[in-house]
Amino acid sequence: MGTLTIRQLDERTHARLRGRAAQHGRSVEAEVRAILDAAVNLPERNVLLTLHDSMKQAGGVDLDVPARADLPRSVEFS
Repeated sequence: MGTLTIRQLDERTHARLRGRAAQHGRSVEAEVRAILDAAVNLPERNVLLTLHDSMKQAGGVDLDVPARADLPRSVEFS
């Protein structure tokens, strides 16, 4: 397991990290690990674009889109 040292961290940033850690019930170190884990575990590509490409390779799907017959409803701001 690696070790990371962060120097010259702004006091305001450190204070916000402490607050965020307290909200999640963990130490600042555990909070920073969670933030870093979430940041690097982002998907390489948008999941919807990947799904679109998969459907395209499978031949796609034709869907019937019904015509809208209902009128828009009025909105009351009171």
